[in-house]
Amino acid sequence: MEAVGRTPLRGGIDLGGTKIEAIVVDADQTVLGSSRHPTPATGGPTAVAAEMVAAVKAACQAANVEPNQLVGVGVGSPGVVDDATGVVSSARNLSNWEGSFELGMTLSHELGTQVFVGNDVQVATDAEFELGAGRPYSSLLGVMWGTGIGGGLILNREPWLGRGGAGEIGHMVVRINGRRCPCGRRGCTEAYAGRAAMEARARKKYEQGTSTDLFKLMRERGRTKLTSSVWARALEHGDKLATELIDEAVEALGAGIASAQNLLDVQAIVVGGGLGVRLGQPFVDRITKAMGPHLFNDVRPDIMLAALGDLAGGLGAALLVSRRTGEGDQAGPTDGSAPATGSDASATGRPV
Repeated sequence: MEAVGRTPLRGGIDLGGTKIEAIVVDADQTVLGSSRHPTPATGGPTAVAAEMVAAVKAACQAANVEPNQLVGVGVGSPGVVDDATGVVSSARNLSNWEGSFELGMTLSHELGTQVFVGNDVQVATDAEFELGAGRPYSSLLGVMWGTGIGGGLILNREPWLGRGGAGEIGHMVVRINGRRCPCGRRGCTEAYAGRAAMEARARKKYEQGTSTDLFKLMRERGRTKLTSSVWARALEHGDKLATELIDEAVEALGAGIASAQNLLDVQAIVVGGGLGVRLGQPFVDRITKAMGPHLFNDVRPDIMLAALGDLAGGLGAALLVSRRTGEGDQAGPTDGSAPATGSDASATGRPV
């Protein structure tokens, strides 16, 4: 297999609770190939890493390049990420990932190229800042509404990582001694708005006799989890339980994001993630309204839907390679447009 003419080429992996998205991009951030695989629900970090390798190889096949010909591969991972070593710890929304796993080293060995690992939400926020909705601003809060609730920060045009744990907006407390969060604490935003917590709540109510079509829709779509598309379909059908839980999520997100804004006073807030992108602008508008009663400052931030959609995590991961190596570090389109794609379909036949 011969590499395509454009160089340098980089890979990006967005590791989520329900899906693994891998892409190959050139120096202009054009997506030349992509692949989406389900995140293994069992098998722990080893199984997840194996599926990530498979996703990258499929994306490379679509881009007509071998993995070892890539300048590098970036990864956006949940959990606590050691940027220097590529070790990921406590990725609790993934299968049996309570301890630490050498994700970067494992992937590098299998793919034959250098691998760089960053926080999933921060790299997605970086992509929106450099290539998407955040381009006009010098300060930005990215809120990714998906399996969990993640946050990324840009302050004075630079990513703010703190000591490695900054941006955890999902663990802003919105109710003292409130509902138990998947993190083990109580009252977090994620306990009310994270997709995993919402699914646990839905299952409990369903088992107690509450009527809902959520799990019927899940089975009809061949899923084992309540994915974003399942929630969206249930809302379209007027499912009462789905509506109740999403309403709770919107209120919790409003309180949590407003609290973060009261502290940071950023210029703009971008809402993305699996649920955020799937439910779209109407729900960004609802979250904005839910923030209103909790905001202290009369100067409000601009609040918008992520412009890069599902590609934000993968593009941000690919940008991570540019930052670490200095290769392919063009900032992308200069006309304000989102990155282009090299073809109309990914390696799996899904439009990109």
